[in-house]
Amino acid sequence: MIPASQQLDGPTEVVFRDLVFKLESHRRRLAHYDMYLEGEQSITFLAPALREEFGERITALVLNFSRLITGAYEDRLDVEGFRYARKSSADDALWEVWQANDLDEQSQQGHYDSIGLGRSYVLVGSGDTENDAPVVTVESPLQVFAHRDPRTRRVDRAVKRWDENADMPGQVAQQHAMLYLPNVSRHLVSTDDGWRIVWEDQHDLGVVPVVPLVNRPRLLRPDGLSEFHDAIGPADAMNKLATDMMVSAEYHSMPRRWAAGVKESDFVDEHGSPLSPWSRDAGTLWAVESTEAKFGQFNESDLANFHNSIKFLVQIVVQLAGLPPHYASFSSGDSNPTSADAIRSAETQLVKRSERKQTYLGGAWESVMRLVQRIQTGEWDPAARSLETIWRDASTPTMAQKADAILKLATPVQNGLAVLPIEQAREDLGYTPEQRRRMAELDKQAQQDPYLATLSAKDGAANASTAPAPASGD
Repeated sequence: MIPASQQLDGPTEVVFRDLVFKLESHRRRLAHYDMYLEGEQSITFLAPALREEFGERITALVLNFSRLITGAYEDRLDVEGFRYARKSSADDALWEVWQANDLDEQSQQGHYDSIGLGRSYVLVGSGDTENDAPVVTVESPLQVFAHRDPRTRRVDRAVKRWDENADMPGQVAQQHAMLYLPNVSRHLVSTDDGWRIVWEDQHDLGVVPVVPLVNRPRLLRPDGLSEFHDAIGPADAMNKLATDMMVSAEYHSMPRRWAAGVKESDFVDEHGSPLSPWSRDAGTLWAVESTEAKFGQFNESDLANFHNSIKFLVQIVVQLAGLPPHYASFSSGDSNPTSADAIRSAETQLVKRSERKQTYLGGAWESVMRLVQRIQTGEWDPAARSLETIWRDASTPTMAQKADAILKLATPVQNGLAVLPIEQAREDLGYTPEQRRRMAELDKQAQQDPYLATLSAKDGAANASTAPAPASGD
C-alpha cells in the first residue's frame, strides 16, 4: 500500500462521481426492499377516512413474509469448501483463507442480503503485511456499486461510500470512499477542497477486486432482483387486511351500543356534571329515569371474512415464492404433509431454486478465490479456471436416510471397488474439510497401529474358520 495525499485527477474524478451518483440512484430502490425485509413498511390500501378517524391509534400489523422468503432460501446456501477439477478433495489453502476472514459468518450475511435486496458484494484486498492472508469482506449494496462493461458484463470499476460518526451526537460526519479500478484501489476522504486520496493500493491485478453476489440475474438486468419482489403486492394487501381485522376486533370485543328515548341531559353524574352519552369505555353503566328509555347493542362482528382473505393471500405469496405449503402451516391436509416423502415432494421447487442460486453464487465465490490466489502468488493460475465451489445439499433428507443411501454406494461390490470412495462419501454426509482431514488421520493411524492390525487379522481368521465348508463337487 502506498501512502498518498492528493486530489483526484480530472478523468478519475469524473469516473468517481459517476459511480457515486449511480450508487445513490440504486440505493433508493434497495432501501425500499430493505424496509420490507425489516418489516418497517407503511400500510397501503388504507382508506383516508379511516386513517383520519383513528389517527395514531392505527398501528400497522405487518406479517413479514419478506423475511420468511429470504430466510427459507438462505438456510439452504452453505459453502463447505473449494476444489480443483480432477481432484476429489477440497483445497486446504483456499479454505484457510476462508476461515481467516470469518467467511462462514460473512457469507451467510452476503447470501441473505443478495436474496433480500437483489445483490451484495465481496471485496478482496491485500493484507497489511506480506505474511498476512488476503482480506476478504462482504459488503452491503447500500454502500457499494459496481459498474459493468457492456461488452463483457464484467465489473470494470466500483465504489464503496460510507460515513463515519454519522450516528454520534455532537460529532461531524466524515465521508469516506473506496474507488476500485483494474490496477489500483484508492481510499478517499471528503474535505473542503474536494475528495482527496488518503492511500492507495497499487495491486496491478488487471481486474477490479470487487465481485457481486447476484440473485435472479437477467441478461439486461445483471444486477439481480429481490426474491420477494413479486410477493410485495399480495403482502401489502395481507397487511392491510390484518390491520383492518384489528380495528374490527375493537368492536368485536366491545360491540356498539344504542339507546332510544333518552336525551343528552339524562347523562349527568352525582354532582350534576354531564357525562358523554357515547362513551366507549368498558364497564360504563347507562342509567336514566325515563320509563321510555330503551337500551341495546348491535350484533358482534364476525372476523371470519378476514381470516379467509388472509389465508388466500398467504397461498398466493407462498406460490410466488416457490415455498412448500407447510411453510404456511394452517390446519389442513394440504399444508401439513403426512409423511417425509410428501415433505420432500412439496419442497421440490424450493430445492431446485436453491440449486440455481448455488450455481450463480458459486461462480462468484470462485472468482473471489481466484483473486485470493492471485494476491497470494502474484500470478494467475490457469488451473484455477476449473475451480469448483462445494455446497451443502440444498434438500433436507434425514440423517438416517442420507447415511443409508451413501453407505450402500460406498460399500465395495466388485473387485473391492465401490461406487463412491470413502472421502466422497464423507463429503456427501456433510462433514467439513477439517473433520474429513481428521478422519483421514485416524484412518492412517488405525492402519499403522500393530495392535489394531493384529485384531483385524484375528477377526479375519475367525470369520474364515466359522465359514461353512464348500459342498462336495464345488
